[in-house]
This record gives sequence, structure tokens and C-alpha cells, in this order.
Amino acid sequence: MRLLIFSPYYPPHIGGVENYTQELAEHLAGNNINVTIFTPHLPENSPKIEITKEKITIIRFPSFEIISNYPLPKFWSWTFWKMFSNLFKEKFDVTISQTRFFNTSLLALAYAKTKKVRWIHIEHGSDYINVSSNFTNKIARAYDILIGNLIFNFSDINISISKAVEKFINKFNKRISPVIYRGLNLAEIDSAPSNKELQEKYNNRIIIAFTGRLYKWKGVENSIKAVKSLPEEIKKKVIFIIAGDGEDFEKLQKTIDTSIIMLGNVPRNEAFGIQKIADIYIHSAYPGGGLATSLLEAMYCKCAIIATPNEGATDIIEDKRNGLLISESSPDLIRKSIEEFILNKELMISCKNNAHIFIEKNFSWNNSIDKLLKVIGK
Repeated sequence: MRLLIFSPYYPPHIGGVENYTQELAEHLAGNNINVTIFTPHLPENSPKIEITKEKITIIRFPSFEIISNYPLPKFWSWTFWKMFSNLFKEKFDVTISQTRFFNTSLLALAYAKTKKVRWIHIEHGSDYINVSSNFTNKIARAYDILIGNLIFNFSDINISISKAVEKFINKFNKRISPVIYRGLNLAEIDSAPSNKELQEKYNNRIIIAFTGRLYKWKGVENSIKAVKSLPEEIKKKVIFIIAGDGEDFEKLQKTIDTSIIMLGNVPRNEAFGIQKIADIYIHSAYPGGGLATSLLEAMYCKCAIIATPNEGATDIIEDKRNGLLISESSPDLIRKSIEEFILNKELMISCKNNAHIFIEKNFSWNNSIDKLLKVIGK
């Protein structure tokens, strides 16, 4: 069987969808499926065409970002059109697209309907786009109403990566959209070393962490406000480590004080190293995302989780059992939850251990791939 995946990004570009796609492709290849990835050429120092050790073919087409984190093909480039047209000369049995608001899903629509190939759409979003720019949000909402609606209605099947995503898809299309959770590469997380340097530097502090892309959707500004507003006797005991980059980095950097450090972009294994030394992890997201990979990874790394119900957290967090689930991304609610963990060490330890056990039990790629293979028809 030959499978073509249209992906908005792919490693070495850093992000949750990228890691999901890579791990998905590797596990599909492990089931004797010939996988080709068609993805933007970002970063530009990555190879245009690559064949991995798993025999996955990656084709990176010329692209640019007119809006941060939303790549578009260089439509004026002959190379793009040649790469895209070459796909039509190949015979693929199934094609997969991911996240309706990326242009690659529109390319998948064009390919699948022209070639009359089975088209599976995997959705990672659970709400309309919410970034710092109101102009961008309005354009994205209009795109969703026009193009996103086409994606959901013209695909052969829509797969949801969380129950929140399933509910969002249902606004556009009433067909059954099976929920298939992503898996985690637990061996990769296990092999990553803890960040001993930061651990030793702050060995007398309670380490709070966030790892991920910095844009409004993630609500990190509320976590910063929460830490800054802690009572002084608690605040002097904590350090909040933020690892990640994005359009809001500079704006957030201007709001921090000495209880907060921002590391910028870090490699994936270093993000694991930070999660492994963290006592508390804050998932402060607004509605929008499907299922936050960094949240799953932090739970596996035995962090005590404080989470809003968004980005799939209600699927995995049981309040006061494997984390604290708050009603919204609010500085006051985050602050109160930080205080609750710090003042109740037994609760914090219990949530850490239960979070690790829950992820280990429920987020195996083997289980996810078995379900996906049934949808693919293999």
C-alpha cells in the first residue's frame, strides 16, 4: 500500500503537529506501508527531498510564511508546480491531510478529488484560530467558513484527535468522526537526560514549567501573571521556566520578573529535560487546539499538571487525581492552583505519579495505529 500525507510542517521544523506526523509516518512504515510526505520547505536548510532510514520519502516544496506559523506554497515558483504535478504521476492508495486551516489540506482536496483517491482528514483543531492579531483571526474565521467547511465535507472521513475536536467538526459536518488519540514515543522521552544545570541552579526552588510555541492560543501570559501575583512567601520559593519561541516571545519577555526565565527555542530532547526536573507544569491554553503534545509529555515526565479544559485536557485530566483542572485560562485560577499544590505536597506527589501511569497506559502508538489501519483499510 502507498500512502501520501500532506503535512503543514515536518521535522526539523519544531512543533506538535510535526512530531505527530513524523511518529505517525514511522509507525505506518513499520506496518509495510510506503509513505510519502508532501510538506513546506521550512526551515530552508532542510533537504528538498529526503528518504529516511524507515524508507519514508519526504518532498519539501518551496514555501513562505506571510503570517507566522501559516506556510503557503510559493505559487509563482515553477519548482512548486513541478513537485505538485509529479504527485499526480504516482499511484497512491490513500491520502491524508492534517488540520483544515493549513493550505496543505486544500492541496490534499485537489489531489484526492482529481485522482479519485480515498482521502482521510485528521483534524488537530477544536475551535477557530485565536492569535494576537484580530485581523489574522478574522481572516482565519472566514477561511474556516469557506475552505475549512469544504475540507470537512468533502473528505471521505474526518478523524478527531480528541473529543473537543470531534465536537468542533460536528459544527460543520454531522458524519461520525472517530476519536483516535495520538501515541507518544515513550522510549525517546525516557532516553532524554534531565537538565542537571537548571536543576542544580534552582535546587532550592519549586520549578514550574511550560514548553511549547508562544502565541496567544497557549495563554502563557496568564501563567506569567499568576506567578507574579503569588504571595511573596510562596513566590520566593518558585521559578517559572518557559521554553519555546513564537510570535508572542518578545511581548511576553517584557512582562516577566526575576521569578521567571524564558529560554527561547530549545531542541525537543532539551524540552523533555526541562519537564523531567519540573514540579508543576501549567497548561494555560484557550479553546482551539486538539490535544497538546507537550501536556501529554509533561504528564509522562511526572509533572503535577494545572490545566484549563482546552486542547484536549478534559479527555485526560481528572481533577485532583492526575492534575488540577481549572475552568478557564485565568491568572487568578492558575495562581490558586499553584498555591494548592505547594501547600499540599501529598496531592502534588499523587497527581505526578497518576499522570505518569495514565499516559503510559493509554497513549501507546500501537493502539492508535491499529485503529488508524482499520480506517485506512489495511
